[in-house]
Amino acid sequence: MKNGFVFFLGLFAALAFSWGGVLLANKQLGALVPYYDDTESKAFPDRPPGIAARGQLVYADLGCAACHTQAVRRPGFGGDQARGWGERQSVARDYIFQTRPQLGASRLGPDLTNLAGRKPSAPDAEDLLKLLYTGQGAMPGYSFLFTERAVVGEPSAKALKFTGKLAAASGREIVPTERAQSLVAHLLSLNNVYDYPEARPMPKTEEKKEGGHGAAPAKKEEARK
Repeated sequence: MKNGFVFFLGLFAALAFSWGGVLLANKQLGALVPYYDDTESKAFPDRPPGIAARGQLVYADLGCAACHTQAVRRPGFGGDQARGWGERQSVARDYIFQTRPQLGASRLGPDLTNLAGRKPSAPDAEDLLKLLYTGQGAMPGYSFLFTERAVVGEPSAKALKFTGKLAAASGREIVPTERAQSLVAHLLSLNNVYDYPEARPMPKTEEKKEGGHGAAPAKKEEARK
C-alpha cells in the first residue's frame, strides 16, 4: 500500500491526540476536591449517603438519562434557570462524588440536576414514589419497582397511600422495593444550590467598552471637584 507509513503515522497521531485529551481532562477534573467555605465551616458538595449512591446505579440501570439530563446550562445557552431547574449553571465540582455522572443528552422530561432544591416547592419521597408507580405524561410507570402484598398485622409505614382506582384491594398494600427506595434517595440527593466561585458569571465588560476606560471618567470628575 502506497504511503502506508504516512497513513499509520497519521492514525497513531490521531489516537495519541485523542488519548492525550482524555488524560488532560482527567488531570484537570479528577483532582477536584470539595470546596471548603470558611463562612459556613463546611465543604461542598456533600457526599451522598450510601443508599443514594446505590440509587444512582438504579437510575443508570433504568436508563433515566435517555429522557432526563443533569446539567443546568448557563444563561444565554438555554432557559434552564428560567424554568426553575436550577439557580446557577452546573460545574464539574457538582459531580465529584458521582461514580457515573448521568449528564444525559435528551430532555423528553425536565432536567433533574437540582430536583430536591427546586423552588417554590420540591417533591418529597412520597411524591416521587407515587410518580414512579403511576408515571405521568410521557413518563411510564415503574410498577415493577413495587410489591403488592397482603397486609400482615399492621400496615407498612412505607405503603403507598392511594385512593380510588389506584388504591390496593382490601387487605393488601403496595410497598416500594429496595431499588425504588434507593432511586428516590438518589433523586433527593440532587440538590446543587451552593454557589461555587467557578459557577458565577464572568464580569461584564459592556460598561468598560462604553466608557472607554471603565471607572476612570468618574475618578477624573471627582478630582475636578
